[in-house]
Amino acid sequence: MNARTPPSMVTLILLTAMGILSLNMFAPSLTHIAEDFGADYALVSLSIGGYLAVTAVLQLILGPLSDRYGRRPVLLTGLSLFTLASVGCYFAPTVEVFLGFRLLQGAVISGMALSRAVIRDIVPEKEAASKMGYLNMAIAVAPMIGPTFGGFLDELFGWRANFATYAILGAAVTLLAWQDLGETNKTKSETFRAQFAIYPEVLGSRRFWGYSVCLAFSVSGFYTFTAGAPLVAQRVFGMSPATLGIWMGTITLGFFSTSFVAGKLSGRYALTTMMLAGRVLTSTGLLVGFVVLVSGYVHPLVFFASTVFVGLGNGLTLPSANVGVMSVRPELAGSASGLSGAMAVGTGAVVTTVTGAVLTAENGAWMLVGILLVSALIGLASAWYVRVLDARAAAQRGNFD
Repeated sequence: MNARTPPSMVTLILLTAMGILSLNMFAPSLTHIAEDFGADYALVSLSIGGYLAVTAVLQLILGPLSDRYGRRPVLLTGLSLFTLASVGCYFAPTVEVFLGFRLLQGAVISGMALSRAVIRDIVPEKEAASKMGYLNMAIAVAPMIGPTFGGFLDELFGWRANFATYAILGAAVTLLAWQDLGETNKTKSETFRAQFAIYPEVLGSRRFWGYSVCLAFSVSGFYTFTAGAPLVAQRVFGMSPATLGIWMGTITLGFFSTSFVAGKLSGRYALTTMMLAGRVLTSTGLLVGFVVLVSGYVHPLVFFASTVFVGLGNGLTLPSANVGVMSVRPELAGSASGLSGAMAVGTGAVVTTVTGAVLTAENGAWMLVGILLVSALIGLASAWYVRVLDARAAAQRGNFD
C-alpha cells in the first residue's frame, strides 16, 4: 500500500545515509580494486570522482523532476536503480564494466538531495535548520562506521562484498521508502520546462551563489578526504584497509559531535553565524596541521588530527548552508536543492580528480591537507560574502523604515 503521510525522520536519515555510504564504505578497498583489475589507482579513483560528476548532473534533473512530479516517485526510481547497479558492480568482470555500473549507482543521490527538500516542504526555515542539524548528527553514524565495516568486509571476503552489501541495503531502503514516504510536495509545478526556466532567476541571486559556493567547498572537503586518504594511509603510513577504515571514521565522528551542537543552536543564531563558525574552525585546524606536516613531522596522528576539523566544521556549516540555499525561493526547494547539490558534487568531482592526479607517496600527507585548507578558505570567504549581503539588505530596509 502506498504511503500517504510525510516520512519519519528515521526514513529520511536512512535515505541520506545511503548516499554517503555509497561514497565511502568501499573507499578502503580502492587499492585492492586496482590490483584485482590490474588498473592504475588514478583510473579506479574515478569510482569516486566520476561518481560525483554523475551525481552532479543527476541533481540538476532530479530537483526539477521532484518539483514537477513529486518527491516520492523520483526517490523510489533512484533507489531502485542504485540497487540494480550494485549487483552489476559485484559481478563486474573488468574495470570498465565496474566503473560503468559504479557511475549508475549515482542514482542514489536522489535520497540525499530530496530528503533536504522534504524537510523544507514540511517545516519553516529556522526549524528546518535545526532538524537538518539533528539529521546530520544521526546520519553521521553510518559513514562513521561505513569505512571501518567496508575495510573488514574487504579483509574477510574481498572488495566485492561491499557491493553485495550495497545491493541488500538498497533493496531494504527502497521497500522502507515505498511504505513510509508519502508525498510532501503539495505545490507541484505545471510543466517540467517551467522548472528549468526558473534556473536563470535562481542563478541571478547573489545570496544563492554565496550559500552554494560555501556548501560546495565544505562538502568537497569530505569528498577529497575520502578519495585521498586511502593513498596517504596505505602508501605513506602503511595502514591496512581495516585500520584505515577506523581512522577514516574520525572525520565523521567530528561531524557527528558538531551536528548535535548545530541542532541545539541553529534556532538561536543567524544562518551565516553558524556557517562562519564552521568555516573558521575547519580553516584553523587544517592550517595548524599543514604547518606541522610541511615542517617535516609526518605522522598519522598529525594527519588525522588536522583532517578531523573538516568534519567538525561541516557539522556546523552544512545545516545552515542547506537551508539558506532553499530559502532563496522556498516554493522551489527541490530545484534549489538539486542545483546547489549539483554544484557541490561537481566541485567535489573536480577537486578529487585533481587530488588523485597530484598525490604521491612523497607529498601525499601535506598536499592533501593543503588542498583541504584551500577548500575551507574558499568556503569561509563565501560565508562572509553572504553575511555582507544580509547586512546590506538589513541596512536598506532600515533606511526605508
